[in-house]
Amino acid sequence: AAGYATRLYPLTKDRPKHLLDVQGKPIIEHIISKIQELDDVDEIFVVTNHKYFHNFVEWAHGFEGKIPMRVYNDGTTSNEDRLGQIGDIKFVLDRAEFDDDLLIIAGDNLFNFSLRVANTKFRQNRKCLNALYDVQTAEAARQLGIATMDGGSRIVRFEEKPKNPSSTLASMGIYFFPKEKVQLLHDYIEGGNKPDKMGYFMEWLLEKDELLGHIYTEKWFDIGWHESLEQARREFRA
Repeated sequence: AAGYATRLYPLTKDRPKHLLDVQGKPIIEHIISKIQELDDVDEIFVVTNHKYFHNFVEWAHGFEGKIPMRVYNDGTTSNEDRLGQIGDIKFVLDRAEFDDDLLIIAGDNLFNFSLRVANTKFRQNRKCLNALYDVQTAEAARQLGIATMDGGSRIVRFEEKPKNPSSTLASMGIYFFPKEKVQLLHDYIEGGNKPDKMGYFMEWLLEKDELLGHIYTEKWFDIGWHESLEQARREFRA
């Protein structure tokens, strides 16, 4: 939750989009409600930037969740000095004394399906897993990270915002990592690779390891524009 959401100005000029209201509560609380359905999550880490840190601290003090939570300030103040999605993940991992399986969820995701099915597949296979959604059109696929499957559960190709997408299966920003594979996130950054989009990491990961996909068909909203926010407010049901 460390982006600056400039495409949602003026709504996000002084408030992060993850705390914008949809159906009576902040977007991030809808995500946490789905995390709390899992029986094997020990702690939640929320990473944000210096600009919005006070917003998240204030929210966290008033939020009564079932799982312990820590909020991290990555110290950045604008798009110019942001760490990027993978950079922020590494920022937290370096500070959280973390040695366990890892579930990463982009904080601007809004979905009404259970994470249990994907979590079960992950636990059974003990391989990295990415949740996917069919956006159905090439036009939509060009704006997202796109996966190609092998006809089963395995992802064989991944492209970040492809000009000519080979499929319409989009990454939803939901990733499962077994603890023995978390080091790959560190290796990627330390190798001088792009830190800003998880899609670039997925492309890199496929050269190193196996990656599974799980396709969801229920409602999913990627809250990145005024139009998607308004659509979510009209159509989303928890």
